[in-house]
Amino acid sequence: MGIKEGDMKYLEAFLEWGGIKRDVVCLVLGGLALLGSILQVPGLPFDPAWVAIILCGIPIILEAVIGLVTAFDIKADVLVSMALVASVVIGEDFAAGEVAFIMQLGALLEDLTVARARAGIERLVRLTPRTARRLTDRGEETIPAEQVQVGDRLRVLPGETVPVDGVITAGETSINQAVMTGESLPVDKGPGDEVSSGTVNQFGSFDMEALRVGEDSSIQRMIRLVQSADAGKAKIVGLADRWATWVVVVALAAAAITWLVTGEVIRAVTILVVFCPCALVLATPTAIMAAIGNATRHGFLVREGDALERLASVEYVTFDKTGTLTYGTPRVAAVESVEPNLSRENLYALAAGAEDRSEHPLGKAIVQGYREETAGAAPQAASFSMLPGRGVEAAVDGRQVLAGNPELLAEHGISGETLRTAAQPWLDRGCTLTYVAVDGVPAGFLALSDTVRPDAAQTIRQVREVGVTPVLLTGDHANAARSIAAQLGIREVQAGCLPEDKLEWIGRSQREGQMVCMVGDGINDAPALKKAHVGIAMGGIGSDIAVDAADIALVNDEIRELPHLLRLSRRMMVTIKCNLTFSMSLNFLAIALAITGILNPVVGALVHNAGSVLVILNSALLLTWKKRDRG
Repeated sequence: MGIKEGDMKYLEAFLEWGGIKRDVVCLVLGGLALLGSILQVPGLPFDPAWVAIILCGIPIILEAVIGLVTAFDIKADVLVSMALVASVVIGEDFAAGEVAFIMQLGALLEDLTVARARAGIERLVRLTPRTARRLTDRGEETIPAEQVQVGDRLRVLPGETVPVDGVITAGETSINQAVMTGESLPVDKGPGDEVSSGTVNQFGSFDMEALRVGEDSSIQRMIRLVQSADAGKAKIVGLADRWATWVVVVALAAAAITWLVTGEVIRAVTILVVFCPCALVLATPTAIMAAIGNATRHGFLVREGDALERLASVEYVTFDKTGTLTYGTPRVAAVESVEPNLSRENLYALAAGAEDRSEHPLGKAIVQGYREETAGAAPQAASFSMLPGRGVEAAVDGRQVLAGNPELLAEHGISGETLRTAAQPWLDRGCTLTYVAVDGVPAGFLALSDTVRPDAAQTIRQVREVGVTPVLLTGDHANAARSIAAQLGIREVQAGCLPEDKLEWIGRSQREGQMVCMVGDGINDAPALKKAHVGIAMGGIGSDIAVDAADIALVNDEIRELPHLLRLSRRMMVTIKCNLTFSMSLNFLAIALAITGILNPVVGALVHNAGSVLVILNSALLLTWKKRDRG
C-alpha cells in the first residue's frame, strides 16, 4: 500500500499529541506570523507566513492523507491541502498561511464544542458494594462482595448498602431504592421481600439470602446499561465534511478546465483558494459555540458539542418524575380525622409530636408540615420508639400514639378498615398514607405526596407548543404517575419503570425512527440519559452520575427554560443552514470571478475570508437570541 498501517498509527499519535493546548499555541504563533508577513518585518530570511503554513497547515495535510489512505475518506481538509500546496507552488505564501490559519481556527472551535466525559461510569462503579457481612455457623464474617455466592446468608445493618440481590429472611426495615427507581421515599421491606444491590438500608437490620451475585446483580446490570447505551449514539458528521466529496470534485474540475482552456496556472490556483471551504467549515462550529453561550446564560451546561444539533430534531421529550417535574420531597397533602372527639388540628399535633424524633422522610415531612401550618413546634413526646418498616410509637400529651402503616395497627389489634375506606380517594391519587391510632382507637390519617414544581405545567404546555410530545417515565406506581401527569397535561405515561424499562422504551422509539430527548436527575436515569439522542440532567439536585451521563446539564434546576433550549436548537440549525448557503454561494461567485481572471490568489483569499467574517457575525447573533412571546 505504500504507507504502512504502523505509519498511520504513528501519524495519528503525532496529531493527537498536545491536544487543544498545542492547537492554541500553534494558532497564536501562526497569527503573529501572518501579522509579521503583512507588516513585512525587515531582517527575516524568509516570509513569516511560513510559520503559519508549517504550524497550522501541516496537521491539515496529514489529516487529509490519513483519511485518504486508511478509508479513502474525502473531507474538507483534502481541498484545503490542495489549496495550500498550490499556493506555495506559485509563491503565494501569505495566501497559503492565511488559509491554513483560518481552517485550523475552525477545527479548534469544533474541538472546543465537544466534551468527552466518562467519569459517570467510574462513579457508578464506586457505588458497587465492596464488602458483605456473611453469616456462618461460626458467626459473622466480613468478605469481599465479589466472593458472595448464591444461597449465602448475609446480614445488612442500618446505613449499609445491600451487597447483592436477594430476599429478606428475617427482620424488617426501610430501603432507599433511589439508585434503582429514582423515588426518594424509602420502601418498607420484610421477610419474603426482595432487595437489590446498591440500595441502602436506612433503619432496621435484616438477614437475607443471596439470589443474584457478581455480574448478575442489579448494580452491575446498571453499569452495563450505561456502558452499552452510549455505544449506539451516533455522532453527527460535520456538514462541511458531508459535502466535501462533491466540493472537491467541482473545485478540481473547474481548476483543471480553466487551466486547459486559458493555459494560466494562476487562475487554476485561485479557483482552489477561493473554493477552500473556510466559511463552510466555520458555519457549524461558530453557530454551535454561540448557541452554547446563549444556553449557558439560561442555566444550561452543554457538555457534548453536537447535542444542540441532535436536540433540534427530537420529537419526544421523556421526563422522569421525582426530582425533575416534582421536588422529590414529600409534603403533607391532607390531614383527616375519623374520630369525632378528635379534631383535625389535634390529630396533626399528636402525629407531629410522635414523629418529631423520627429519621424517616415521611416523619420529617409531617413535622415540617406542622411547623409551617402552625408556625410553632410539635409537642414533645414523653416516650418514643421507632419500629423499622412499620412506623413509630410515642406518648404525646398523655396519649399513646401509633403512626405508621396498616401492619403497625394490626400488630396492636387495631382495625384499620375505617381508615383505609376514608383514605381510598387519596390512595387513588397516588399519595403515601400514614395511619394514626390514639389510645388504641383508629383516629385518622395523613396523606403525603410529592410536590409538583410550580412552573412544570407551563413548561409542558410550551414543550408541546414547540411541536414536541412530552412523555412521563417514572419508577413510581401507576396511581401517583397518573395523578402527576393529569396535573401537568401529559397524556403518555409509563409507570413502575426500572432503568432497563426506560432504556427499552427509548430504544423502541428510536427503532421506530423517532428522536428522543430524556430529562432526568437520578442514578437510575443514567442509562436512559446515555441512550437518548439527547440527555438533559438536573445538575443542581441531580446525581453526579446522571450529570456525567447527560449531554446537557441544567445547572439551576429551572425546567421552565427547557422550551427556550428547544427553540434555540432549532434556531441554531436555521443559522447553520443560512451560513452554509451564503458560504457556498460566495464560493461559486468567487470561482466565476477567478475563472475570468478578475481575482488573483491573494484577493481570492481575502474574499473568502470576508465571507468567513460574515458567517461568524451571523452566528454571533445567537448569543442573545430569545423568542419574543406574543400577547
